[in-house]
Amino acid sequence: MSATKEIRNRTLGEIAVGEKLPELPVDVSATTVILGALATRDWRPMHHDKEFAIDRNGVKDIFMNTPNLAAWFERYITDWTGPKGRLGRMKFRMRASIFPGDTMVFSGAVTGTGTDASGCGWAELTVQVQVGDKVCTSCEARVALPTADTDNPWKRRGDDWRPAAGEREANAD
Repeated sequence: MSATKEIRNRTLGEIAVGEKLPELPVDVSATTVILGALATRDWRPMHHDKEFAIDRNGVKDIFMNTPNLAAWFERYITDWTGPKGRLGRMKFRMRASIFPGDTMVFSGAVTGTGTDASGCGWAELTVQVQVGDKVCTSCEARVALPTADTDNPWKRRGDDWRPAAGEREANAD
């Protein structure tokens, strides 16, 4: 007998402004940093050569690169939405490096909801990753969510897919 986790898709009607996303702690190892850099074809030595990172960058160890961190943000958001959640826009600001031995903790909140003119449901999120008490990176994201069980944002194309922030209209509740 195998244990399986039920995959759940959140719909726009199930979320509310102010809702907190569950925290996600991730232990960072040298492997996490190096494989993330290699997967994104970032061959720069500060992401895999500890001596280079210390001597040339003046930091304590190798550190996570930007595309790797972006992928962790996307994973965090889509773990919360379920597989039908489709990232429309994400911007983030890195304030401090993340090193092997750190535990990065993702947290977030819903800051807005709505539908656009095509009927696509959107959630605006603020997300951050902390190591200890220090916020290392803050992020703002816009993610499309199904408006009903039969809706799927991944099927939207052309005029039905408008991830630009200015096109969101407020939900009439």
